Amino acid sequence: MKLKHDYDGLLELLDSRRAQAEKFLLFLEKKTNWLVAPASTRHHLNVPGGLLQHSLMVTRTLLDVRDTLSPDYSDEACVMVGLFHDVGKVGAPDKPYYQVVRGPGGELGYRVNEDLVAMGMAVRSLYLIAPYVKLTDEEAQAICYHDGQYVPDNLVVKNRECPLTLMLHFADLWSSHQKEEVEDLAHVRQLLEELQ
Repeated sequence: MKLKHDYDGLLELLDSRRAQAEKFLLFLEKKTNWLVAPASTRHHLNVPGGLLQHSLMVTRTLLDVRDTLSPDYSDEACVMVGLFHDVGKVGAPDKPYYQVVRGPGGELGYRVNEDLVAMGMAVRSLYLIAPYVKLTDEEAQAICYHDGQYVPDNLVVKNRECPLTLMLHFADLWSSHQKEEVEDLAHVRQLLEELQ
């Protein structure tokens, strides 16, 4: 219930590109596993619905960080990059990025789908978003380089990151390394029940 409420609440913050975002979300919900995808194979929120929970948490954290550090950024910009920064983790239409596997003891886990065309996760995110949502240059940079200097390919923007990129990077790190480790995963299960 709480995740669905948070999801709908964030969509209310969208303004000029709300129709674009809603078309993209309809695509994600109908053609991909957006609502049930995990956030990772074995790290943070590697559970059904983990990607959505992570995306919501990053967006809420980003809005809080923005309020303190750079209030000139719109709610819409923060929602766009926070909600969609990891959307590449859905994979492609009808071809999920993470596949369910059973471990030796019968436990469920995930592995990366090797049938997908190889590309960086941030590039896949931009690839999926582009047909639906017109991003600003700063929003595109934030999504593409939100992993900061932890990813060697991101050196191209070293010391030239836009404030939105830095804030998204921090919100992503804070969410995945602090908040998600202590959040109750019952919210994920409750959301999945609501959506089925």
